[in-house]
Amino acid sequence: MPFVAWPGWAHLRYAAWLSLVNALWFALVFGGCDAWTAHRRLRLTVHVPAELRIPFVPAMTVVYMSLYGLFLLGPFVLRERREFRAVVAAMAGVTACGGIGFLAVPARLAFPPAREDQLGIWSGLYHFADALNLDYNLVPSLHVAFAVVCAAVFARRAGKAGKAVLWLWAALIAASTVLIHQHHLLDVAAGWAVAVAAVRALALTASSPSGRMARPQNPGGAGP
Repeated sequence: MPFVAWPGWAHLRYAAWLSLVNALWFALVFGGCDAWTAHRRLRLTVHVPAELRIPFVPAMTVVYMSLYGLFLLGPFVLRERREFRAVVAAMAGVTACGGIGFLAVPARLAFPPAREDQLGIWSGLYHFADALNLDYNLVPSLHVAFAVVCAAVFARRAGKAGKAVLWLWAALIAASTVLIHQHHLLDVAAGWAVAVAAVRALALTASSPSGRMARPQNPGGAGP
């Protein structure tokens, strides 16, 4: 069974509609929590002073935004509706957990704003990513959580090389959130933990014969 294959137009339409619903849910939670926190006075410290010495690497914005490439890969890897539906449900659960975290731990970045002279050719992409992140939603990092969920689920269909590439991709995305000063280390750790919990819950719900996630017929086959 190939890692990536054409799933057919019917599956792509199904995936697009389901993804749209999930995106609206994300926008409601992410935007709503940020707006709510904006009207609160309480701010909690979520960093240690040593983190402020982490270098700013604007080129890592490309890696940061590559999360959306993982999303686009989804229907070409998970080519059965029950698989794709289960992963979207896991993502929705991660978003809900994120909303709880954002309201329970109201915070704001301690890193100073990026200067234009630091950004160079990455200025436009960086400002776009920065605008998407809003202001207050830090703990957990949903960027990290989504990357880990995708890597963990996609890796079930990949060979050894594919698994290595997917997990390296997720790790680089996690690192990028700190290297472009969009998150602190606590946010990254919390996002990774939420993703692990979501993947384990997904495995439990898929343990019955009717709900089992499809696995490759040749586990040792080549990855992407």
